[in-house]
Amino acid sequence: MKNVIRLAIVDPIDSSRTSLKNLFLGIDSVWLEAECSSYEFFTDVVMQTQPDIALISLDSDATRGLELVTEVTEALPNCNPLVISSSQEGSLILQAMRNGAREFLSAPLQIEDLLDALDRIQNASGRMSGEGEVRSSSVITVCGVGGGVGCTSLSINLACSLAQDERNHVSLIDLDLALGDADVWLDIIPDYTIQDVAENIARLDYSLLKRSLTKHECGAFLLPRPVEMDDRPTFTPEELRRVLALLKATFFHLIIDVSKSYGELDVAAMEASDVVLLVTQLDLPCLRNVIRLTQFFDQREGLAEKLRIVVNRAGLQDAQISLNKALETIGGEIYFEIPNDYVTMVESRNNGIPLLNHAPKAKVTKAIEMLAQTLDQSEEVEDVAAADPTLSRRLFRFLGSGAK
Repeated sequence: MKNVIRLAIVDPIDSSRTSLKNLFLGIDSVWLEAECSSYEFFTDVVMQTQPDIALISLDSDATRGLELVTEVTEALPNCNPLVISSSQEGSLILQAMRNGAREFLSAPLQIEDLLDALDRIQNASGRMSGEGEVRSSSVITVCGVGGGVGCTSLSINLACSLAQDERNHVSLIDLDLALGDADVWLDIIPDYTIQDVAENIARLDYSLLKRSLTKHECGAFLLPRPVEMDDRPTFTPEELRRVLALLKATFFHLIIDVSKSYGELDVAAMEASDVVLLVTQLDLPCLRNVIRLTQFFDQREGLAEKLRIVVNRAGLQDAQISLNKALETIGGEIYFEIPNDYVTMVESRNNGIPLLNHAPKAKVTKAIEMLAQTLDQSEEVEDVAAADPTLSRRLFRFLGSGAK
């Protein structure tokens, strides 16, 4: 599947509408934007919610449903109407297509048929818009082997670097609900926080979530942690997945800065991610925790293959274990290394100015920019890395010796 699709459905039959809704809620790549029980009001619903897909059931009234296909097509040309019916009569299918339906699906709907239809629509939409392949959303979780290793600094500056490409839409989520400080790094005083999302989770939609985000001048959006400690929200993992699914419908990159507790919300964020960056330093306590956390990931299905180890503050010389010794200790590869520049990083944080603006020529800035480029081309990079496992190590050595 490419990207997350926002979908609205209309079906006057309660039982089949409920079945459809339950099916969609179980698909991460689909966000159910609206459901409607009346043909009469569905066009208004579509105009208000602006979904990518309008799914129209014909079983209650085929004639009225077919008329609705035409109405939706004319009212919102960018919306793709799909019809679903238990009847497979040839004349019904032909009329639905003539009225503008993009796909005709059989009821009861099978998940494989739905996903195939959505893939065809997305691919066709990409070709028609001249954009070629439809870009995929990516979720990147940044976690650490302990406090103070640089997770938030990496999350903030990675998001800002990715946002420099005008094709990217980047959102940063501060999931350290107790002590997160992403808003301080960006010098933002937010009007809304993740607490507002939690309080409205039952009626959460795109417009409400968008109002909870604060846009930084670099182009990235921030969903910050609560202002007061007492306001820490109680999310379930499933509710967090709903929030992430809705954000993926709009943003190309989601960066999640998790807490160091590795609680159920942190793990849920990692499970929903495409890449998990584990930030460490080259000292014995950190490397020991790399081993412990690697074992933790190995015990959870699907997480180990997402893990990428990032060494931060490389180059402290005598204060650190050598890279070769570190590789021997952890028994794996280093995905990326960020050079040490403590003074520049602290000045950036204290001034609330991202590295791109505070020190655009610094080696640490260039390294994070290259990491952003690597993650922004993840599929291509993974193919190259598979052919050349030494890619990430050679990449950093180039940075360490030649980046200015």
